[in-house]
Parts: sequence; C-alpha cells; structure tokens
Amino acid sequence: MVIRERRASDNQQAITEDQWRRAGLIWDYHQMHHQLRYVDVAIGLGSHDLGVATHSAELYRAGLFPTLVFTGGNSPTTAKVFPRGEAVHFREHAIDLGVPPEAILLEPEACNTGQNITLSREALAAVGITPKTVLLVSKPYMERRSFATARELWPAVEILCASEPLELDDYAKSIGDEKLVLDMLVGDLQRVIEYPKLGFAIEQEVPEDVHGAYEALIHDGFTSRLISS
Repeated sequence: MVIRERRASDNQQAITEDQWRRAGLIWDYHQMHHQLRYVDVAIGLGSHDLGVATHSAELYRAGLFPTLVFTGGNSPTTAKVFPRGEAVHFREHAIDLGVPPEAILLEPEACNTGQNITLSREALAAVGITPKTVLLVSKPYMERRSFATARELWPAVEILCASEPLELDDYAKSIGDEKLVLDMLVGDLQRVIEYPKLGFAIEQEVPEDVHGAYEALIHDGFTSRLISS
C-alpha cells in the first residue's frame, strides 16, 4: 500500500491510501445531500464541533428559518472545550456571528442525540411552536444518524439535514487528527447500523461498498469510537 502524506503531526498514525479511500466512502454515505429550503425551525446539535454553530448562523442569515434551537449539555469530550455546555457556547458564537438572541432557543441538558431531538421538541412546544419542517444542523458525518434518530422520535415532521460543506480532507485538517476522524466515521456508522435494533432510530440501508469499507477500517484498528456490543 502507498502511505499518504501526513495531514497531522508526525507522532500521529499514518493513513494509507486505501484507508483514506474507504473513509471517503463512509464520509459521503453519512451525508444526506438534502436540497435545503425554508423550514419552520432549525436545531443545531451540540458536539465538539463549533462549526455547527457557524453553519447554523450562516443558514439563519440566508433566511432559511426564523427560529434556531441549540441543544446539548456536556460530555467527556466537550467539557473542557465548552465548560458551560455545548448549547450555551454555540448560542454565544451564533450571536457573535449576527443571529439575534431572540431568534435562539436554548436546550442545555441533552447528552445524546435522542435527547437532542426530544428536549428540543419540548423547548419549542414550551413557547408555542409546533413545526412541520425541521432542519437538523450537525457535524458532517452525523447527518444520517441524526436524520434516522429524528425520524424515529418525531415522525410527524419533515426532517432535512445540513452541515458545513467540507470535504473529508478539509474536515480532518480542522480537527487536526486523522486517526480520530476515521474512528468517528466508523463509530457513527456502527450506530447507524445498530441503533434501529434498539429502537433509537429508523433503519437505513447501508450499501455493500460502504459496509465493506466499515469492516476493513475496523480490522485496521479504527475502533476508539465503537460502542460495546
């Protein structure tokens, strides 16, 4: 195999061309490629990635929705970065980017995607908003899982998905750790596959080449974000 040029510091694992190609298949699968249009509300899903707040602000300024919910408390991976909670920091960042404070609802308790959806729905209901169309703004590799979760938990609404329009190379550079990015791609695909069996999400068809890429990357050790069986 050919070793790719390093995209991170020299003490990080080199990624082969084949591994990167497989990661690209999974990256593309995770994105829903929805055609965006005006919706009743948007929900920015909390995470380690402040780009969710940045893109939510861009879409608000583009006039795609009148109300924006930021949802998310803390997790072991975000507590140091966002000590006051993901949603709080996302809200502040969006306001800095020009979103009026009155356009933003805050849901600061959710600690998983299911709670993101359920508690955001409750926050909207508390102010009298019952949307028919909802835009979920997430990390690029989380679009499909958030879509499947919302369709299971909130079937009455039409769900669209969006994320920062980044290629895998650019996203990996922004994170600064290619191995971690590939681990996250694999971990989210495992959840897409396994969560419907637990009632957490609707089932999504996984193409054969994507599933093969997933199994190969697990075999190669990209496993730090897998959940226990």
